[in-house]
Amino acid sequence: MISNWLAATLARRNIHYGWVMVGVTFLATLISAGTVGAPGVFIVPLQKEFGWTTAEISSALSIRFILFGLMAPFAAALMNRYGLRNVTLAAQLIVVSGLLASLFMTQVWQLMLLWGVVIGIGTGMTALVLGATIAARWFVARRGLVVGILTASVATGQLAFLPLLATLTERYGWRVALALVCVMLGVAAFAVLMVMRDRPSDVGQRPFGDEGTAPLSAPPPANAPIMAAALGTLRDSSKSSVFWILFATFFICGASTNGLVQVHLIPMCLDFGIPQVQAASLLAAMGIFDFFGTIISGWLSDRYDNRWLLFWYYGLRGLSLVFLPFSDFSFYGLSLFAMFYGLDWIATVPPTVRLTAQRFGAERANLVFGWIFAGHQLGAGTAAFGAGLSRTIYASYLPAFFIAGALCVIASLIVLAISRPKPAVQANPVAA
Repeated sequence: MISNWLAATLARRNIHYGWVMVGVTFLATLISAGTVGAPGVFIVPLQKEFGWTTAEISSALSIRFILFGLMAPFAAALMNRYGLRNVTLAAQLIVVSGLLASLFMTQVWQLMLLWGVVIGIGTGMTALVLGATIAARWFVARRGLVVGILTASVATGQLAFLPLLATLTERYGWRVALALVCVMLGVAAFAVLMVMRDRPSDVGQRPFGDEGTAPLSAPPPANAPIMAAALGTLRDSSKSSVFWILFATFFICGASTNGLVQVHLIPMCLDFGIPQVQAASLLAAMGIFDFFGTIISGWLSDRYDNRWLLFWYYGLRGLSLVFLPFSDFSFYGLSLFAMFYGLDWIATVPPTVRLTAQRFGAERANLVFGWIFAGHQLGAGTAAFGAGLSRTIYASYLPAFFIAGALCVIASLIVLAISRPKPAVQANPVAA
């Protein structure tokens, strides 16, 4: 098999196969995330072609965001039972099928079914849970860094392809841009098929950083029903106040990023006379800054109190959202916003993952984080619909941005209600 040959070849050069897993997962999540960010480019073209309102299109995107999040805990259970490669390939097949079918849609209910339900389920089958599972299974050392890298791929993918998709949409129409996304997903699926494996033992290795010599214990059997595993975890974790604090702050995280800026910044820029390609380039710049900001956040989360990191992340994000309406949407004002906000786009994920693992243990960390991530996407769905409704009723997105900024300030305060973890728990932290 290619994976075994590649693992042996890299081992001779003292390179662990876990970094190959990081690479292929980065590629798969980068491109899959592009399908999540792409509809922000298509809002105005869909309005012009079909006459749909912003609220109607936002409703479909809201459904997608919510399902994207609600699938996360079940995705973790699916990965535990059927393996990383099988679940990732199935997810990519579902997304491609939904995108191809949407090339022929003509009614708004078809938009809601395909872009809302089908793509929401497909992208939710991997989401951030895939990266958290890779970090837990393949790494003992550098877990925070790996979570940062793979989290950056999700957020960066949602933004990096936007200028290209906006240019194709402007010149050739939104269907050509969507077809390109399908081709990229096919490339990612081929890479997953060739090199992704479930555990280090599949290629005859121990997790990176594991210096032990005793035989590794067999993984626990994952034959429990998917619903029982996911809902049982929710039942147990919901008894903890830490779960609800992380859930609430991640709800605000989703409302202030994916649901608001990712979906509505481009049409808001159009309201201020900024061309679509230039607005998409602004989001792409945020993706570049986010890539470095999230990786740095992963590095910091291995070394500092994760509660205080989240305090600063949410507080600074709130200030940047409040600043945006006062930037006059000038080149310099938007550039400053893109840099400042981009560095903080999804930097909240590594500290949240680590706090989850510290409080709920390594074995259930990906399942608990799946439910916390569901809160993130519920917030994204709420903001996607609420901002679209604001634009339809008040002809302005600004109220939504002010509300999101205020919520971020609230999140920065309530996260400090989490008590400092006990030293015994911190002695062997796991980043999911």
